[in-house]
Amino acid sequence: MTETLSPQQYRELQFQIPKRMKYRNVKTVIDNITFDSKKEAAYYSKLKLLLKSGDVISFERQVRYHIIIDKIKVCTYIADFVVTWKTSGVKVIDVKGMKTPIYNLKKKLMKAVLGITIFEV
Repeated sequence: MTETLSPQQYRELQFQIPKRMKYRNVKTVIDNITFDSKKEAAYYSKLKLLLKSGDVISFERQVRYHIIIDKIKVCTYIADFVVTWKTSGVKVIDVKGMKTPIYNLKKKLMKAVLGITIFEV
């Protein structure tokens, strides 16, 4: 004899399988800040140490750059970090696991339109 479940009972028995991130990154929390990947969180920790040592003067996270051509906003690039180094000045840093075609285009636009070079780690 088989027992049948109602649709409601079946839904109650089902469990949610957590979705996997598209590029298999793992969100990580440090200092109550949620980072998109372990690699980005590790770079943040490194910057904090460099800040204490004096090699880094300051840094900011998630800095937005609006790319505007002929008074039309084309896109927005969000830098992972903007770091002011003691010796080499300000650098825009992107912590990359995988370079997507959209990222490659935005990197070129940042250089062509704003004259800003993105450094990848």
